Amino acid sequence: MLKINLVLGLALLSACAGNPSKQATAGKERDTLNKMVLIPAGSFLMGADDSTGMADEYPKHRVDIASFWMDEHEVTKAEFARFVDATGYVTTAEQPIGKAELMASLPPGTPEPDSATLATMMAPGALVFTPPDHAVPFNDISQWWSFVPGTSWKHPEGPSSNIANRDHEPVTQVSWLDAQAYAKWAGKRLPTEAEWEYAARGGLSGQLYPWGNEPLTTGKAKANTWNGNFPYKNTKTDGYYSTAPVKSYSPNGYQLYDMAGNVWEWCEDWYDANYYIQGEKGVKNPAGPAEGLDPDDPGQAKRVIRGGSYMCSDEYCRGYRVSARMKSTPESGLSNLGFRCVRSAN
Repeated sequence: MLKINLVLGLALLSACAGNPSKQATAGKERDTLNKMVLIPAGSFLMGADDSTGMADEYPKHRVDIASFWMDEHEVTKAEFARFVDATGYVTTAEQPIGKAELMASLPPGTPEPDSATLATMMAPGALVFTPPDHAVPFNDISQWWSFVPGTSWKHPEGPSSNIANRDHEPVTQVSWLDAQAYAKWAGKRLPTEAEWEYAARGGLSGQLYPWGNEPLTTGKAKANTWNGNFPYKNTKTDGYYSTAPVKSYSPNGYQLYDMAGNVWEWCEDWYDANYYIQGEKGVKNPAGPAEGLDPDDPGQAKRVIRGGSYMCSDEYCRGYRVSARMKSTPESGLSNLGFRCVRSAN
């Protein structure tokens, strides 16, 4: 069973308050963070550009976006470490879950697990990509995901792993709550889903990817994705098996890096599979639905994640398309999930 590590969002968001000396240090640290790129105001058609999209990517609809600043690349492990050092922040994955909270997160009527299973599920940790050595059905994600106690942003592949010499790789195993806390400390925020897609398109109209319509496998490597047969064989044609250092591939038209592949990125919005159908057309700066609704898992409200990851491929997950939508619970930490920040221009 996949663990959902629940914590109080308010406590997490206020954890960066710290003491005055730490706040002074934080100000200096923020000055050396991710360079930001000014994204010009404009209008675009949001949603799938051809018939390959999923149902939640239709209908295509016009959206107007005000100008904003966006991090040129995903927040790195080194940048997140500065935040933690400056504030003493403790991430979701590093905190144990209470029994009452755990049971509340499970489907109604679920019997209480035995004591050994319960102890494992309540321990601090996160989900780790644990690929098999053979082909498996794509309808059972437990074939390649495992909850591993002791996993965190400092130990992203499990307690025996670390982040030494990986400063320039995107931080992973961070929840939406963790991303929010970092953004608040940095004087930024998470992008709305509409801002994210508009920025990912890089000024192109009606194109499938941040670089245009050229297939991912044609020409030089364009993004860090899965090459070979998912999930058991990665030929590393793009140069990497898992996360790549940021800025390893060419930027899009707005000079943003890794808007496709590498790691999924948290957005501000709740996820609603029917939002495009029900939403107001021609809206300016949409903030997303008021609450989350995932028909595949109605008991868990989720936040939007965008951009695909190193685990995406044509045969399994084409999440690197600019219109592709995915979702995850706000408390989730994953091996292939990170974030980048934005700031309003006005």
